Amino acid sequence: MKVLNVHQRTIPLPIAQVAVLIDSLAASNDLLWPYERWPRMKFDQPLKVGATGGHGPIRYNVVAYTPGIHIRFQFTGPSGFNGYHEFKVTFSDSVCVLRHTVEMTANGIALLTWPLIYRPLHDALIEDALTKAQQSLGQRPEFHRWSIWVKALRSVLSRGRDKSNLTKTQR
Repeated sequence: MKVLNVHQRTIPLPIAQVAVLIDSLAASNDLLWPYERWPRMKFDQPLKVGATGGHGPIRYNVVAYTPGIHIRFQFTGPSGFNGYHEFKVTFSDSVCVLRHTVEMTANGIALLTWPLIYRPLHDALIEDALTKAQQSLGQRPEFHRWSIWVKALRSVLSRGRDKSNLTKTQR
């Protein structure tokens, strides 16, 4: 199954201000990844081509990195995820667009796990990341509510320890 999943936000700031987002990934002061409510993005070395890591059960390698502009991660897990995900910043007409893309072929068990488990969680996580990016840059954030399915998955996967979906009014 071919998968193309794109999320983006327009940010009315110059690229020099928006560039800090990608460069902060996996740092202790990460301005983009919503580690406050999701598994933290971690790597075995500083952010650069060749770094290996991931978040939660999602594993990947950094295969392309242009500081402040673009980073691409090649999936190494879970099984059946064959492709990449990336963040990219484009700039024109005094605004930036921050885009996250997943492009992959799902096969084997991923034919079930992507649409039923990973995609809903991924969509919620990336929307939270884009909201965090807007907040980090002092912009008015666009909040997206988690679906009942995402709340249920988070509760089951955390064995009931996940209370974040009950305490955030934007959820």
